[in-house]
Amino acid sequence: MRRRILVSTLLVVAITVTVLGGPLAFTTWRLVEDFTHAELAGRLRQVVATLDSQLQTDRPVDLTAVAIAVPPGGSLVVRTPRGTSAIGDTADPDQITESASFGINGSAVLAEPADEMRSRQLQATALVLSAIVLSVAVGAVVATLTARRLADPLQQVAGRAARLGAGDFRQAPLRHGIPELDRVADVLDSSAVALAELVQRERDLVGDVSHQLRSRLTALQLRLDELSSHPDPEVSSEGGAALEQAERLSEVLDELLNSARAARAASASPLELDGELAAVADEWQDAARGQGRGLRVRVADGLVARATSARLREALGVLVDNALRHGAGTITIAARHSDHDTIVVEVSDNGDGVPSELAPHVFDRGVSGSASTGVGLALARALVEADGGRLELARTKPAVFALFLPVPRTDQAVASPRPLPATGPR
Repeated sequence: MRRRILVSTLLVVAITVTVLGGPLAFTTWRLVEDFTHAELAGRLRQVVATLDSQLQTDRPVDLTAVAIAVPPGGSLVVRTPRGTSAIGDTADPDQITESASFGINGSAVLAEPADEMRSRQLQATALVLSAIVLSVAVGAVVATLTARRLADPLQQVAGRAARLGAGDFRQAPLRHGIPELDRVADVLDSSAVALAELVQRERDLVGDVSHQLRSRLTALQLRLDELSSHPDPEVSSEGGAALEQAERLSEVLDELLNSARAARAASASPLELDGELAAVADEWQDAARGQGRGLRVRVADGLVARATSARLREALGVLVDNALRHGAGTITIAARHSDHDTIVVEVSDNGDGVPSELAPHVFDRGVSGSASTGVGLALARALVEADGGRLELARTKPAVFALFLPVPRTDQAVASPRPLPATGPR
């Protein structure tokens, strides 16, 4: 994109220079020649006037009186009925000449070397060409700045759209000062909010439906289990068959829920947590120092979890931001094995913690203990759940938030960490 804008702008500059620069240089060349002839003709008119006055007084032609009008290296040839007189270098064939008549049958030819005119023409043309080169350089600088001003925001908007497709629903406060691109950024922010709410409602619905179905199936299985032990053989047989179908239905429900979780986490891949957590710490270190607080990372070597880098970093960023806003003291990001198939990442601080009345609703959208929007923790939980993990409030005082991430299967290779564009503290 940037290269196309740059090439297009430079092409326009080149065409403009070609169309205007060539004729301008040619016109300058001719103007210098015309000015030289005009100056020479002016000198000759003065010479002719002096010679004409000499003839009117019946005096012989005296060229010493007009010698001052002859250009350096030039010549003056005067022809009258009394004869021909000349001063200067009349042998140089490469001269510019102007002629004029005076008196009765008198004529004068004034000449100057052509080298002088050529030198002035070259100087003037070089000045014009320098101006053209300067115009091209200015055009190149303007084209580069314009390409950067347009291409960088477009790349940022494209990256924002890519993160949105990957499940990163955070809003981007950065605007570019270009109305059209800012409008696109506003639309992406609105879409992110709508998608986050839609995904959250979908997950809540799936959870509610799953809970209700499991409750009803459990009650049904208990009743059928009683029927299967009925003394009547026929009733017992039918009850056993119905219980078997209920168990199969429960297995189908489990498979559907597992498939839904796997589909949501399709973009997740094995990540080395030491690099991911270090990147989060680097991003938020300046904000912590600005408040006079520390930010440290504790992670065992070789910890690998299955997650999406963008989602994990954003979720941890929300938790660190929450600790900066509502906590106190040093913020710690620690990662460890929870069991053989789960890794837990904890974010903690030394503040007063979460009020007891707020703790059950801390992940509900719109619930906040201060003037914040109450969206961050709900978004963080949605991001973690999208990769098949979960986010819990492990301890209220002081607050400890725990991310439970699945361990990748042994046949999955560790993905190389990809640097993400720094968005700064949010």
